[in-house]
Amino acid sequence: MHRKLTQGTAIGLAAALLATLLHLSGALSRLEAVTWDWRARAMAAPGEASDDIAFIFLDQASLTWVEETMGLGWPWPREIYAAIIGFCQSAQARSLTFDVLFTEASEYADQDQALGAAIAAGPPFAGAVFFEHGKATFPIPEVATNATVLGSVLGDADPDGIIRRIRPSVTHEGITYPTLGLAALLAADTHPLARHSPQGDGGTSDLRPLISDLSRRSEAKTDLPLPLDRSGRAILRWRGDTSAYRIYSAQSVIQSYLRIQSGEKPVVEPETLKDKYVFFGFTAPGLMDLRSTPISPVYPGVGVHATLLDNALSGDLMRELPAAWSVLCILLVAMVAGITGRRSTTTWQVILACAALLPLPLVLAFGTYAGGWWLPVAAPTLAVALGLSASIIVNYAMEGRQKRFIKGAFKQYLNPALVDRLTATPESLKLGGELRELSIFFSDVAGFTGISEHLGPEALTSLLNTYLTAMTNIILEEGGTIDKYEGDAIIAFWNAPLDLPDHPVRAVRAAIRCQAKLDEMRPVLKEEYGKEIHARIGVNTGPVVVGNMGSDQRFDYTFLGDAGNLASRLEGINKQFDTAILISEYTAAKLDDSISLQEISRVRVVGRKEPVRVFRPLPESTDPAPFAAALNAYYEGNFEEAATQFTSLAPADPTAAIYAARCQAIAQNPPEDWNGVWEMTEK
Repeated sequence: MHRKLTQGTAIGLAAALLATLLHLSGALSRLEAVTWDWRARAMAAPGEASDDIAFIFLDQASLTWVEETMGLGWPWPREIYAAIIGFCQSAQARSLTFDVLFTEASEYADQDQALGAAIAAGPPFAGAVFFEHGKATFPIPEVATNATVLGSVLGDADPDGIIRRIRPSVTHEGITYPTLGLAALLAADTHPLARHSPQGDGGTSDLRPLISDLSRRSEAKTDLPLPLDRSGRAILRWRGDTSAYRIYSAQSVIQSYLRIQSGEKPVVEPETLKDKYVFFGFTAPGLMDLRSTPISPVYPGVGVHATLLDNALSGDLMRELPAAWSVLCILLVAMVAGITGRRSTTTWQVILACAALLPLPLVLAFGTYAGGWWLPVAAPTLAVALGLSASIIVNYAMEGRQKRFIKGAFKQYLNPALVDRLTATPESLKLGGELRELSIFFSDVAGFTGISEHLGPEALTSLLNTYLTAMTNIILEEGGTIDKYEGDAIIAFWNAPLDLPDHPVRAVRAAIRCQAKLDEMRPVLKEEYGKEIHARIGVNTGPVVVGNMGSDQRFDYTFLGDAGNLASRLEGINKQFDTAILISEYTAAKLDDSISLQEISRVRVVGRKEPVRVFRPLPESTDPAPFAAALNAYYEGNFEEAATQFTSLAPADPTAAIYAARCQAIAQNPPEDWNGVWEMTEK
């Protein structure tokens, strides 16, 4: 686990370094801009001051109406704009901002004079000036000299053509001009602002102190300066489409003005614009004043400037997260991804890690957006993807090597299904030793020495391979682990390296199946090799230390402990009772009803002080009661009665015959301290 933590940390650091370098170089800027647009659209909502702003749009319907009712095509005579200005004056608008460039004189001088007079008599007026490539295009003198303030209409789009930020001011020939959105605010302010005309007959004060002073004005509703990014631009918080504000068509406003002049009821009540910051601009497609923004690729240009004013009044302009915090965020998510990915070893763990971590930067970014911060998404997401990908590759390489090691180490001992389970959960294998309860199986071929003396090496090898293969297949099918072969002997165990809750049942069932298989094979083996093969099996259950034991160069997966010694003794005790399988009382106590047992004896084996009860499995058709009654008489010291009962069973039961002879011998000289224990004097 410590190694995985260290490797995951190193992977995270490498992923963070690469993502940070790409982030700082600007390589991810285009992708980051796309993720910003997602946030801007999803989180768009009106601000505190949105209701203080209204639009008058020159839409296609207004163009059509003027042409049909007045016979006037485009461009409109400038006296029509005077009607719009006059209506806003009667409505007592806080300020009126025209996103219109009156850069050329009208064909008729009186038209320009009428417009200038309307501006002078109207509400505080913000006019438009255009800056491009260091050059300025100012409005005609009638507009420039009568406007309260001139504002820049510079779009300031990002390289992909989408407007996400805007400069609050532009400095030209030593004079600072606010952008049109702030010009609307400054026009309504009480500060004296000089006016500028292209003829140079006017001057203007430096607006930079006024712009920086916006935070202290009651109208700004914030106690913070306008936050700017590292390029000196304000990051706009979009309100959605223009329906977030009050919208009136130029047609309805002109109609209302004319009706007021005639004493008729207006279409739009002037009171609806009282104390509003009113913006006038074009939305008719043919007038080419639509801009691309995160909200829409066809957003009214005047709406961009109104959004800046809205943000300034609401005090919620977005802030760019300091570079150090961005790098820290990248580092943290990359570290989490590297460590989590390195510790995810299964397919489901990898899927869950990807599902949880890949969206994490975007979730965090949405959360910080709500707080007014631009948290990068592209770089942290890349860091997470790199961290997870690298971790998965390392896992595949290292876990694959571990699985190959496990398969190589255990394919000789375990059922292939268990090997697959072990490679899927390598943590279940502890290299070294651990204390576990095992069911241990010892088997040996009876009289094998005599058999080997009468068979040549090749025949003996063939016989052993045939016998051991058949027995091994059964043991593996029952989920057992082959410990070793010692000549004709087989040593196996259950419940390691993987847990098998029913290991005693499996071990005894394997012993029964092995004897049944040998019964089936015996005639064939005798015909081929000339020898009958009989085997004895002992099974015991108990605690031992099991694990990989040996040297660094060579080791075996085996066990150590007295429970194994007892299983070995039980295999040998079969000779004393002429039985094929003997199991200890410790195994018998853990069996279910699927296996019938009969107690054979209480024995004290060599090397153990305490006697142990031993049992043999019985076929389902065998009645255990007669043998049990005889054995009970034997335990109680009624040797003559026990001898009689065992003798009656002897023709069908070799073990009963052994007991009958033993009881007859003991009856002639009964021991004084009889306890029913059969003392074993040889292993």
